[in-house]
Amino acid sequence: MKQIMLFCGLLLAFGCDRESSAPPPNTAAQRTYSVRGVVQDIPPDHRHATIKHEAIPGYMSAMTMDFSVRDTNMLANLAPGDEINFTLVVTADTDWIENLHRTGKSSPPAPAPAWHVVESGLEVGDSLPDYEFTSETGQPVRFSDFRGRAVAFTFFFTSCPLPEYCPRMNRNFFETRKILTADTNAPGNWQLLSISFDSSFDTPQLLAGYGKFYRGDNPDRWVFAVASINTLASLAPKVDLNFWRENGSLSHNLRTVVLDPAGKIARQFDGNGWTPEQLAAALCAAARTNAP
Repeated sequence: MKQIMLFCGLLLAFGCDRESSAPPPNTAAQRTYSVRGVVQDIPPDHRHATIKHEAIPGYMSAMTMDFSVRDTNMLANLAPGDEINFTLVVTADTDWIENLHRTGKSSPPAPAPAWHVVESGLEVGDSLPDYEFTSETGQPVRFSDFRGRAVAFTFFFTSCPLPEYCPRMNRNFFETRKILTADTNAPGNWQLLSISFDSSFDTPQLLAGYGKFYRGDNPDRWVFAVASINTLASLAPKVDLNFWRENGSLSHNLRTVVLDPAGKIARQFDGNGWTPEQLAAALCAAARTNAP
C-alpha cells in the first residue's frame, strides 16, 4: 500500500456531512440542489470531479468532495481553479451532477497540507492487530471475537448524505449477506462488521436503529459498531483509511477489508466500485482457508 496521510486536507476524497437532513436510502424520490463551487481536480477518465463547494441549504455544509458525472464530456474543458455552478441530483440509490456551467476563474488550489504522516499500511497476507470497538448493544467487540470466520469490515457514519458512499456500503453488505445465505455451497464461517468512525455522534442506541433499517429484524452475522478516536488513529493507517474534519463535517475515503479466519488480510476493496458478488466471492475464498 502507498503511504497515506491522516487528518489532512486531501482533495481527492469522498465527503460526507453529519449535519445533513437527508433521509435514509430508499425513502425519498429524486431531489435536486443548485450548487456553486470551484474545481479542485479532474481525473483523466472524466468520470467524476473533485469540487470545493458552498453550503447546500438543507442538505450539506460547505466542503470538498468527489461528485460523479454521467456525461464525461461535461468536464472536457474544465480545469482546477474554474468557478462553476451545477445541479446535484440525488435519488434513493445514487447521485450525480449535471447542468454544469463555468462562471469564472480562481487561483488553482494549493497542495493540501499534511498534518500527520503515518507509515505505510499493511499488505494482503499481513496480520491485522486486534482492535476493540463498541457494538450496537453497548458491549465491546474485537476482531478476535470472530477468529475462525472470514470477516468483511467497512467504514461509515450514520449521517452520511450521498447514497453512493456510506449507504452504498451498507446496501452492498445487505446484498452480500443475501447471496451467501442463499448459496447452499457457501461456507458458513463468515461475518460482516460495519464500523462507524463518528464516535461523538453514533451511539450504540443510534447504531441499533440504523442497523435494523438495513438488516430488518435479522442481525445474523452482521454487527454494527463504533470505533473510538484512539482506535481509529491506529487502525486507519493500516488499512489506508483517510478521514478528516472540514467545516465541522467528516470527509473520508471508502475502504472495505476482508480478513481470513486467522485475522490476516485476504482482500481489500477501494472506493465504491466493487459489487456484492465480488465481496461474497472474497469472503468465501477467505473462509475456506485454514482457521487458527
